[in-house]
Amino acid sequence: MKYRTFPKTGEAISQLGFGTMRMPTHADGTLDHPESIRMIRAAIDQGVNYVDTAYMYHDGESEIAVGKALKDGYREKVFLADKMPIWFAKNQEDMKAIFEEQFRRLDVDVIDFYLVHNITVPIWKRAKKYGLMEFLEEEKKKGRIRYIGFSFHDEVEFFEEVLKEHPWDFCQIQLNYMDRAFQAGVKGLKMAAEMGIPVIIMEPLKGGKLTDRLPDSVKALWEQAEVKRTPAEWALRWVANFPEVLTILSGVHNMEQLEENMRILSEAEPNTLTEKEQEIISKVSYQYNHLIEYACTGCKYCLPCPVKLDIPAIIDLYNQHHLYEGNEKVQRDYDMWFGQDRRASACIACGQCEEKCPQSLPIIEIMKKASVLFDGSQE
Repeated sequence: MKYRTFPKTGEAISQLGFGTMRMPTHADGTLDHPESIRMIRAAIDQGVNYVDTAYMYHDGESEIAVGKALKDGYREKVFLADKMPIWFAKNQEDMKAIFEEQFRRLDVDVIDFYLVHNITVPIWKRAKKYGLMEFLEEEKKKGRIRYIGFSFHDEVEFFEEVLKEHPWDFCQIQLNYMDRAFQAGVKGLKMAAEMGIPVIIMEPLKGGKLTDRLPDSVKALWEQAEVKRTPAEWALRWVANFPEVLTILSGVHNMEQLEENMRILSEAEPNTLTEKEQEIISKVSYQYNHLIEYACTGCKYCLPCPVKLDIPAIIDLYNQHHLYEGNEKVQRDYDMWFGQDRRASACIACGQCEEKCPQSLPIIEIMKKASVLFDGSQE
């Protein structure tokens, strides 16, 4: 396994981090604890030393499985990362209760890397309202957490604001060759690095959508490369090519995926992709984007929605369903992130969003299509 250096301490962090959002499940959707534990330990045995979980993953079962996996001497071999989902808290007491529950689930004394989960404008406002940063700094002084960071899901301009508002130890952003200009993107990666803030990458394979059911046009482009690689290898090597990246989180669903990811990131080095390889990757990215049905830019002019739908996110998943040829992972993402009152079927067709959309998208029509597709509604 290749390692990169955490600049604050000089500690070596494995280039591959084990993300636990997509661990194996049973037919009924519940987490397969024995197999998940086996996979986590297999990764650690082969040199992976960064394990990332979150309060909401697998309805809380992820934290429990990680805690079990880190028994029998495994805890001392890894950096453990967890996150505060401040949107679940209605007040400061709720926030503190969530924090304590995470320690109980994990059954550990210390969490190494602790993140403010999923920072957006409203989530950051809530974090400040409840004094989350002051609370985390106190817990850091007590030695219960070692480093404080955040994961980010908003525009790059706001990313810069957040970077400057706290003396962060690290941050985490979404980055892959499809999302190079999405949210923080490559610009945010460079920005954080210039400020001396290490960057952890999530969604390098876009939730597996860059590796499953490739369109024929994309397959043809990959065939042009002199060195033949799997789609996962192209995607992971593209991220690993950035020397600014500290570690790359990959959410694996089975042992085969884990073995492939470990192989790739035991070989990949920064600044090693050739100019021609970079050109092919750019063509693949362009081709994927060309296949998108509705060209939503994510500007969020359509928000706020009267019934609090995240319209851009729903449109994005609708596009992804068609882009990745019905990949079932898109449906799983939709089910994970949207509650019953936040699904496309909750749209009241008021039209306020269409009046404000600079792209003149037929949003009401898209919500109806998404409702049929994801919610099983009848047209």
